[in-house]
Amino acid sequence: MSSSVDEKGGGSDNPHNDSISVYERPKGLRGVYYHPITQVVMVAFVCFLCPGMFNALTGLGGGGQFNPTTSANSTCAVYATYAFFAFFSGTVNNKIGAKRTLLFGTLGYALYVGSYLAMNIHPDAGWFVVTSGALLGVTAAFLWTAQGSMMLSYCTEAQKGIFICIFWAIFNMGAVVGAAVSFGQNIHSTNNNVSNGTYVGILVLTILGVTIPLLMADPDKMIRTDGTKVAMPRHPSWKSEFYGLWVAIITDPMILLLFPMFFASNYFYTWQFNDYNSALFNIRARSLNNFMYWFSQIIGSGMIGVILDSKRFRRRVRAFTGWGILLVMTFVVHIWAYYYQRTYTRASVPPDSQKMDIYDPRYPAHVWLMIFYGLLDAMWQTTSFWLIGAMSNDTNKLAIYSGFYHSVQSAGAAVVWRMDAIGVPYMNIFLSTWCLVVAGLVFCFPMIYLRIRDTTVLEDEGLMQRDQGIDNIKAKGMIESEVEIS
Repeated sequence: MSSSVDEKGGGSDNPHNDSISVYERPKGLRGVYYHPITQVVMVAFVCFLCPGMFNALTGLGGGGQFNPTTSANSTCAVYATYAFFAFFSGTVNNKIGAKRTLLFGTLGYALYVGSYLAMNIHPDAGWFVVTSGALLGVTAAFLWTAQGSMMLSYCTEAQKGIFICIFWAIFNMGAVVGAAVSFGQNIHSTNNNVSNGTYVGILVLTILGVTIPLLMADPDKMIRTDGTKVAMPRHPSWKSEFYGLWVAIITDPMILLLFPMFFASNYFYTWQFNDYNSALFNIRARSLNNFMYWFSQIIGSGMIGVILDSKRFRRRVRAFTGWGILLVMTFVVHIWAYYYQRTYTRASVPPDSQKMDIYDPRYPAHVWLMIFYGLLDAMWQTTSFWLIGAMSNDTNKLAIYSGFYHSVQSAGAAVVWRMDAIGVPYMNIFLSTWCLVVAGLVFCFPMIYLRIRDTTVLEDEGLMQRDQGIDNIKAKGMIESEVEIS
């Protein structure tokens, strides 16, 4: 792959660099394969087939089971182990490379889906479901960190919103397909749990997802559309990488203001799926709700992605616009949901009660709430990733930020899923969800005001400066050694 040097900067938005190396992109089919969008699409299909199926299963409420308690405990185990390992997954990603990290991350999903099939056949296999959940949390932490690192580093600054939008649309199609499988399998059922065929169909899809990372390009061979090369993965000592966690926070403490937003980003799923979808609807209606929820996410990610990457406005304006849209959606959706939540409790809708069906006259209004929740969720997650991407262009720093994001959001999810498992009142979970979402936006606002700029500059790249210093010291040492030898 030939390269050249362009002293004009080659499309970089960094005004502090006098010269930027610009490389010639490959041509023909090789150029298509190594195109950043192609690789991001491949990452998206990994998430389509693995986390997408997990979302389809979770979105049914109770994992599609009659009693949601075992599923709630298993999901708590997923996010508890996820929260711990995601905090360090960025350093692992930097050490072994994003491609290997992504491959390792796919391994837990098939086991998790298979455990639900086992419990459908052997009702006393709840322990297997919980154990599988804990193992999935470990592997999922690495998958999502590798995904975040690749998605945010393969694009130019101007493309970050569009790349996130493409990824989110394909990823959510996985949950849509999984929900469609469930709805097709249970369209004539009025029971409160899914059939074995639903689990088998989802299981086959998750196994296919393991093969895609083996077919992907190495990140160190990738060239962005503006000709700049994606940063080569660094392989320093483990001590240096763990120190990088500290450097990332010290050099950019504004990331801490996004932690409440991260914490809320998986917290709201529990009320939506277990305390609304599972509590009020039979399996046929739950499956259709699930389908509409994930389909609406594709629309939501597209809407917010276009706004966040609009060239008509400066990046700061786009950031504040995205924040304003989230604020309006938060209050519209939660005020609407409150009017439903105040009409039922855990005692009034036990698992064996008669649930709402798709032919119930009350159903259309209720499914529209699920659609709006899907829009809000997609906008929330897309904006969170966009804000992370706006803070840095350093691949390894983005990996650490992505690890922070998934660690904190999983800690929130672990807490609320356990609350649901021990029977905390639905209203308490709903109100805590609403308050946390609002708090996430309140803390996010000063970060946008003080930290988001119209372009990312070298002074923001604490890890990059650290590594440049290390490289300079090593280079100086090599030169001195050569002088001594001569």
